[in-house]
Amino acid sequence: MTEPLPDLLIAPVVRAALDEDLGRAGDVTSQACIPADARLRAVFVARKPGVVAGIACARLAIAELDPSADFKAVVEDADRVGAGAKLAWVDANARALLTAERTGLNLMGRLSGVATLTRAYVDAVEGTGAVIVDTRKTTPGLRTLEKYAVRCGGGTNHRFGLDDAILIKDNHIAACGSVGEAVRRAKAAAGHLTKVEVEIDRLDQLEEALKYGPDVVMLDNFSVDDLSEAVRRAAGRAVLEASGGVSLETVRAIAATGVDVISVGALTHSAGVLDIGLDAD
Repeated sequence: MTEPLPDLLIAPVVRAALDEDLGRAGDVTSQACIPADARLRAVFVARKPGVVAGIACARLAIAELDPSADFKAVVEDADRVGAGAKLAWVDANARALLTAERTGLNLMGRLSGVATLTRAYVDAVEGTGAVIVDTRKTTPGLRTLEKYAVRCGGGTNHRFGLDDAILIKDNHIAACGSVGEAVRRAKAAAGHLTKVEVEIDRLDQLEEALKYGPDVVMLDNFSVDDLSEAVRRAAGRAVLEASGGVSLETVRAIAATGVDVISVGALTHSAGVLDIGLDAD
């Protein structure tokens, strides 16, 4: 079961999205058409099958405009649902509900799309022992929510930002002069709780990297054959992460090489939106 995000982390994103939509004058359509005291009962429905994430976004969007709204979730985040599944019922002030509708649907649809795509990758490598992880290729402002959606889909989070792990990439190596020197400097600077990962793009860099004891070696855009050879050469001296060129068509073969982790930027930068609607009852 995926631990839900606290409302404290979600609310600022919801408020910013509502502010963007309300503009200078608010929902002029609802103000023009709907009596101020009217109430509306409605249901959130999945139009397509998928994995749900972000139900709290809809709840908080509505509660921001009508704190007395009655919101009852029928499913939980990380649940797989079929087309036509009812996700949540809501009874609220009609103006508030119609005003918050798009913000709630946008966020829930986006996060459910991430969770659904992640689940497809996780299912594709089932039984191999490889772990599917995300990257920092997230939508600006939505990283916490999108990485939560990855967890809802059964994936695991890579580092959240620049501050929680050392990841030496090709440009760092170029600035340091060599793979070994970059890792040496990183290990000397890292605290005892900070992991060090180094990215390499050629097999001949592997031994040099391993000599200085990185926690993780990222094998960037390696062929399947080279991934297998890297696993053999490393012999468990570091966690091996495959990255680059990963798709649903290739991920099973990559996992079968014996790598420990497969990072997939597509989980967040290329996920579609799960089609979810709000139907008045």
